[in-house]
Amino acid sequence: MSLVNGLPAHILLVHFVVVLVPLTALALVVAAIRPNVARRMGIVLPLTALVTLVSVPLTTQAGEWLERHVGDTALVRRHTELGDGLLPWAGGLFLLAAVVWWAARRTAASGTSSEAGPRRSATSVRVVVAVLSLVVAAGAVVDVYRIGDSGAKAAWENGYSKTATGGDGDAG
Repeated sequence: MSLVNGLPAHILLVHFVVVLVPLTALALVVAAIRPNVARRMGIVLPLTALVTLVSVPLTTQAGEWLERHVGDTALVRRHTELGDGLLPWAGGLFLLAAVVWWAARRTAASGTSSEAGPRRSATSVRVVVAVLSLVVAAGAVVDVYRIGDSGAKAAWENGYSKTATGGDGDAG
């Protein structure tokens, strides 16, 4: 995919990533910490994470097309390098979302256990999954911010005047 309605597809697809990664990260953390939320979200959590995961390489591929059609600058190269690092984070979000969903389904299907051993074990696993979810979610969101910041700098460097040029906004 290279152009959509005459515009580079990357600048349109990037909006999916910018919205979906933080949204998926937030939903994952909340669901990992609160099993009742995970049960209520059901299949929506892993499906959202899957859409997020798929949107990352689509956006990256469109970005590689765009990279070949803009000037080769250090800022563009930096943005490209950072963009290539998002897929593992998105993969982690998907994997953990699937684990949280599966655990919530399993817990709902088995009901509550009266034995202390399985409860303690389940709590330990929940804590580990919650901590991993928090780490991966934070990493993904920070990475999206860094990629977006570098992309904005690459796109807008020397592309505007720091002083107003006398348009409609100057009437006072």
